[in-house]
Amino acid sequence: MKKLILSLLCCISLCYATAQQSPRPLSDSAYASLITCGPGDEFYTTFGHTAIRICDTTRNIDVAYNYGMFTFNIDHFYWTFAKGDLNYFVSRTPFAFFLAEYKEEGRSMYMQKLNITPQELNNLYVALEWNILPENRYYKYDFFRNNCATMARDMIFNQLCHRSVITEQRSEQDPSYRDEVARCTGNNLMWWKFGIDLLLGARCDQHASNLEQMFSPLNMMEQIDTLYFSDTHEKFAEKPIQILAETRPATPPSVSPILTFWVLCVIVVSLTVISWAKKWNLNWLDLPLFLIVGLLSLVIIFLWAYSTHYCTKINFNILWCSPIFLFLVCRIRHCDRIPVYLQTALLLLFLIGFWWLPQEFNGSFFPISLMLLIRLLSRLKQNPSKIIK
Repeated sequence: MKKLILSLLCCISLCYATAQQSPRPLSDSAYASLITCGPGDEFYTTFGHTAIRICDTTRNIDVAYNYGMFTFNIDHFYWTFAKGDLNYFVSRTPFAFFLAEYKEEGRSMYMQKLNITPQELNNLYVALEWNILPENRYYKYDFFRNNCATMARDMIFNQLCHRSVITEQRSEQDPSYRDEVARCTGNNLMWWKFGIDLLLGARCDQHASNLEQMFSPLNMMEQIDTLYFSDTHEKFAEKPIQILAETRPATPPSVSPILTFWVLCVIVVSLTVISWAKKWNLNWLDLPLFLIVGLLSLVIIFLWAYSTHYCTKINFNILWCSPIFLFLVCRIRHCDRIPVYLQTALLLLFLIGFWWLPQEFNGSFFPISLMLLIRLLSRLKQNPSKIIK
C-alpha cells in the first residue's frame, strides 16, 4: 500500500512538473515574426543575422529567439571551429533588449510577420521554449547548412500543421553558395573573400535552390517573401518592414587582392629575368614563397580530410597550393627533378584546365600560380647540375 501511494505521489509530481515546464497557450492577439538584421563590423556579422520574435501583448510576452550564439571561452576555439565541432546555441532575449543592442551597433533590422495559424503559432512557441532548455539548446554549427538562419527556418517549417510551403525548384540559373558569399562580401571584404575561396571546395559551387540560399539571413528575408502555402496559396509572410535604419559608418573598399598579386607577379618575374643575367641566387625569395603556400596547403588538406564542414571538401586549389612546396623548402639549396616536375605539371594543369574543373576560383589564384611556375622553371634553368637523377 505504501509503495502504491508513493508511486501515485511520484506520478502527480511528474505531471505537475511537466505542466509547470509547458508554456501556456498564447492569446488570439499573438503573432510570430522573422527578424532579419543587417551586417555589422565584425566579419562573422558580415552576412547579417536572423531571429524569431514571439509577441503576445495580452500575456506581456515579447521575446526574440536567437540561434546565433557562441562563446570564445572554450579551449582551442579556432581548432574546434575548423573541425566543425563548435557548438552554437539558442538564447531567449526580451525583444526590447535585442532591438537596443542592434540599434547601438548601428545595424539595420527588418520584421516579417508570419501568416501562420494560431495552432501553428502555439506549436512554434512550445518548440522554441523546449529548445532553450539547457539540455536542448546546443547544435553543431555549419556555415551553409546549420546556422542562425537555417535553424530558424527549420524551426518554423517544422511546426506547420500538415501543410507545406511551396518554393521554386532548382534550376541551372540558380546561384551557388559561392555566388551568395560574393554578393555579401562585395568590394569591402575582398581579402576575406580571397580566404573563403581558398578554403572552400567544389561543393560551394553547386547550384543552390531558394531553400538552400536561405543560409544567408538577407537572402532568407528575400526568399521568405516569395513563399506561399501549398493548400491555400496564401503568402507565407508579409512584406518586410524596416524597424531600424543602418547608422554605422560604411566600410571602405579594400585593396584588390587580384591587383596586389598581379603587381607581385610582375616583380617576381622581373627579378627572375634579372637573376638569369646576373647569376643571382633567389633562394631568399623562394623560401618564404614556397613556405607560405606549403603551409596553406596543410590547412586545405586538414579541412578536406578532417573537418565536418560541408563545403571544405573536394578543393581543387590543392593543384596549385600543394604540400610539395614544403618538400622544396626542405631542399631549398637543391633542385630535385621529380618534385619540381610534378609540381610544375600540377600548376600547368590548373592554369590550362581550370575552365573544366567543377569549381570557381578567385582571380587572385592565377597570378600566384604564375609566380610559382616561373620560380620552379627558373630553378630548373639555373641549377641543372644540382638536379638529382
